Amino acid sequence: MNIDGTLVAKKLRDKLAVEITEFKSCHGIQPSLTVLLVGEDSASHIYVKNKVKKTQEIGMISNEIKLPFNTSQGYLLSQLEKLNNDNSIHGILVQLPLPKHIDESAIISAINPNKDVDGFHAINSGRLFNGESEAIVPCTPQGCVMLVKQHLGDDLSGKHAVVIGRSNIVGKPVAMLLLQENCTVTIAHSQTINLPEVCQQADILVVAVGIAKFVKAAWVKEGATIIDVGINRILTDEGKKKLVGDVDYDAVIAKCGAITPVPGGVGPMTIACLLKNTLTAAKNSLR
Repeated sequence: MNIDGTLVAKKLRDKLAVEITEFKSCHGIQPSLTVLLVGEDSASHIYVKNKVKKTQEIGMISNEIKLPFNTSQGYLLSQLEKLNNDNSIHGILVQLPLPKHIDESAIISAINPNKDVDGFHAINSGRLFNGESEAIVPCTPQGCVMLVKQHLGDDLSGKHAVVIGRSNIVGKPVAMLLLQENCTVTIAHSQTINLPEVCQQADILVVAVGIAKFVKAAWVKEGATIIDVGINRILTDEGKKKLVGDVDYDAVIAKCGAITPVPGGVGPMTIACLLKNTLTAAKNSLR
């Protein structure tokens, strides 16, 4: 069966809209998100436009700062300093990737960790590793765990979860979150020996490698829950472009217990969790 990320994301946004209304009523504060976009990457512009739209739809303020490709690192850092010091702004997001002349790690480190709604700052990573409630958790991993629970329920204790991918954006944080859910977690990657055999042990399989149709049906345990984080563009036999995930969906769907489709799976949850993080940051600002 499919795990409908679009539907789960809508339910989360609807819930957030109610919470935002209550928050504004109680505190007279409207949660605010500012997105900085550097350059002309078309995919980034589409993604940011969608973020802005969803933010406004649930009653939050959305600001967008567009900067040219040749923006210097120093100027971008000066803009972040202003946003860090502006108490009316609760969430700051710098859209990645940045132009190559800008050091992404330096930019992420310059964001106030309490406003870091992407959850990429080292302080938030440390808070997540320590299991602290104050951690702002990266959006995609949050969404992945929510989608797992959509199929398996809230108690994941004892499940064996295999995560393919060890990035700071998805692989490592989703492994930490699954550990907090009392799963037994294996992190696999490009150097893992006998990867198919490792995957065959997984009750929960999270795949984030960026290779189209990488995971085959023979790798999948019967009845496993699969979260496909990949978004890859391929050409069909007819010469048309098509979005596919990191899992060979057509081959795997009949064998697994449930799987997230691409598109319509993890993607919508990423934006919904960004909105959730922004409301959390607004709430935390009252402390």
